[in-house]
Amino acid sequence: MCMAMNNDKINFGIRIDTNLAKKLDEIVKESGYLNISRSEVVEAVLTAYFKSDASHGEKARELIILKRKGKL
Repeated sequence: MCMAMNNDKINFGIRIDTNLAKKLDEIVKESGYLNISRSEVVEAVLTAYFKSDASHGEKARELIILKRKGKL
């Protein structure tokens, strides 16, 4: 597991569906005035997710199962 301390940032490679990458690119393009990157968008989404009251491990497993069944 990769952990960062004191607001340090790490780089790690991920593979995502082409359609998700296109949606990320749309958000980046629509938010040009903010000068954001794909990474910043993904980090914001993950930050919001982990600050939610959800049971993160349980929710992640549920979402993975739905995605694998083609229901997400």
